[in-house]
Amino acid sequence: MKILLIDIDSTIPNFALKKIEKYYLDKGDEIIWDFPMARFYADKIFVSCIFPENKHKCDEWEGIAEIGGTGYDIKKKLPPEIESVKPRINWGFTTRGCIRKCYFCFVPEKEGYIHVVGDVYDLWDGEAKFIVINDNNILALPEHFKMICSQLKKENLIVDFEQGLDHRLLTDDLAQEILSLKRKYPIRFAFDDIKQQNVVEKSIKLLKKNGLKDWNSRWYVYVSPTDDFYSVYNRMKYLWEQKQGVYVMRDRTVIKNKEFQALSCWGNMFGAFKYTFKDIICTSERMKIYKGLFDKYNID
Repeated sequence: MKILLIDIDSTIPNFALKKIEKYYLDKGDEIIWDFPMARFYADKIFVSCIFPENKHKCDEWEGIAEIGGTGYDIKKKLPPEIESVKPRINWGFTTRGCIRKCYFCFVPEKEGYIHVVGDVYDLWDGEAKFIVINDNNILALPEHFKMICSQLKKENLIVDFEQGLDHRLLTDDLAQEILSLKRKYPIRFAFDDIKQQNVVEKSIKLLKKNGLKDWNSRWYVYVSPTDDFYSVYNRMKYLWEQKQGVYVMRDRTVIKNKEFQALSCWGNMFGAFKYTFKDIICTSERMKIYKGLFDKYNID
């Protein structure tokens, strides 16, 4: 059979479509990716939509395709025989679900409470030197995390926990495990709300006590529709003072906000963040376009 896979809007590998791809390849079928004209001769069509604002793009596939994804139907699941497939693309999950209920996150509703779904050998192709583990909160299962670290070390793999690690769950032994791994990128955490600063401070002290070097971590700073300039800038300034890297993650509703754009330019250019925000907007040609916006703010 000819199987057409349509990825509406994924910005990272679409794990569900990768499972479908492997399932049908193993049966000897032909896979066609993202070629809409193939609808006229494909035997089966699968469409995935991740973001709700793109749901309208699924309209043309209604009635002729199996459509899923969080943006289309958060409750829809793959058939068990496909869900159990292990693509082994050096990217994926060893746990699904989460213990948290962050207001901006759909994971608990879609995946439920955290549970184990595999290990390194379910993701790794046996050849790659680098692997991405995309678990949403792997530290919530500390013994499983330690087992994953043991497997990574045994195979001498470089790892990136791309979704970030929950700093609120850190202990000395978990910090030592994290810092003992081979990493391609700084360790990722999140500082989602200025109210969390005291907890973030404790976590950074614990990490430094166990050997974290300056600028060797990167903190996701979420920008919500209710944030203002100072609620974002003050988090970034605190992390800058602690010599922690930053990655500003703007909610889709605030992407066009010029002030948040400027803060993103400062934080997300890793080299730029080692300078003060004031220095960057005054000296960087790229940032000068924002300078006039901040004359009203008291930026030190």
